[in-house]
Amino acid sequence: PGAPDPLMTPDPAPAASWNRRHWLVLAVGLAVAALIRAALFPLPGLAGDMDEFATWVQGLTAEPFGQAYDRDLTFPPVMVYLWGALAVLVPAFAWATDASDPAVRIALKLLPTIADAGLVAGVAFALRGRPWWAVAGALSIALHPAVIDVSALFGQYESVYVLFGLGAYLLAIRNHSRWAVVVLALALMTKPQALPFLVPFGAWFVAREGWAGAARLAAIGAATIVVLWLPFVADGGPAGYVRSIALHQDDLFAVLSLRAWNPWWILQVVAADGAFVSDSVSIVGPVTLRVVGIVIAALLELVVFAAVLRRPTPTGLAWGLLAASLVAFMVLTTMHERYAYPALVFVVLLFPDRRAVALWAAFSLAFTLNLLAAVPPTPEVGAVLPVAGWLGIAGSVAMTAIALSTVVAVRAPVSDLEEHAL
Repeated sequence: PGAPDPLMTPDPAPAASWNRRHWLVLAVGLAVAALIRAALFPLPGLAGDMDEFATWVQGLTAEPFGQAYDRDLTFPPVMVYLWGALAVLVPAFAWATDASDPAVRIALKLLPTIADAGLVAGVAFALRGRPWWAVAGALSIALHPAVIDVSALFGQYESVYVLFGLGAYLLAIRNHSRWAVVVLALALMTKPQALPFLVPFGAWFVAREGWAGAARLAAIGAATIVVLWLPFVADGGPAGYVRSIALHQDDLFAVLSLRAWNPWWILQVVAADGAFVSDSVSIVGPVTLRVVGIVIAALLELVVFAAVLRRPTPTGLAWGLLAASLVAFMVLTTMHERYAYPALVFVVLLFPDRRAVALWAAFSLAFTLNLLAAVPPTPEVGAVLPVAGWLGIAGSVAMTAIALSTVVAVRAPVSDLEEHAL
């Protein structure tokens, strides 16, 4: 009985028309974004990572595709498929031993840049019922300094897995659950940083499909993952990937925070003046700091799961994706500074909620400063923005407060969220 909840419909966007001004502003903004990226493409960016990516792609030109994980790749198979396409399409990879060739650098950066374009399109589509908010949301991705730096300067692949996460969201809220699960599996098999997405999506599918239906969807997702790994099974690809991840997590990067501004970074600044501290430090017996982070993260993710389960609406799912991503960044150890990237996209889906707009502004500032301080593009920037010291502590406090505020917001009824709409 009573009027149906409009947010429970497959397509929550109300009808609205776009005019020339909307398209003109969007086109000009996208043109500026394209010019900025074109100027950054030839620059070295994160030279060490770029060199490693180049050698991985070169290996795909010289050896059978199924043996890709003989080179200790630290990415799941979706990135291998994308790099395989580069190996075929860009001749320079046949002799590349690093990323010193501008053609190699540009090709490597094109992948995340194309994903950036997909994020822009997806956000505009999600907000299309409010044209000016759709334009603002799309340009907040296209022109965001952090998005530009991560993809066009650093040559990192955060936008690729987040694009799959956004696609899964758009499919799920339109009741295309099977396809949503397939695309979610693609996100998981792009980078393991997509794992927090499972929390809100799991609650959504349980609430919408029941436990039995959610189990069937999980089977579809598992089958998708198996199919993605099939070309690499005969040559021990899955085992090779696990070994590479274990090496990075338990040896190379087994520290509290890899310059990510979160509570662990505060501890490193206070205890070691910003130097890395191992997360294998024992608290009591086998309980290490890494275990403490995992336990706290699990408890907070349960709060997010319960909130989305209680109110499985598109708005609730978007808040859940935002909160789950920031909880992982805030609480887990071994976080890189760029691992909070999904929040830049999922918070925009909540426009024009006042709290979402405020969170976007606060998070954008803190996240961008964290990126610039952790990997300064010039020595002058590094001198102005030291990653440790008072700035790192202040940034970590801000990021923690932002993350906790999303956990509070995801538990609020949807009607309360809508009361704050602009």
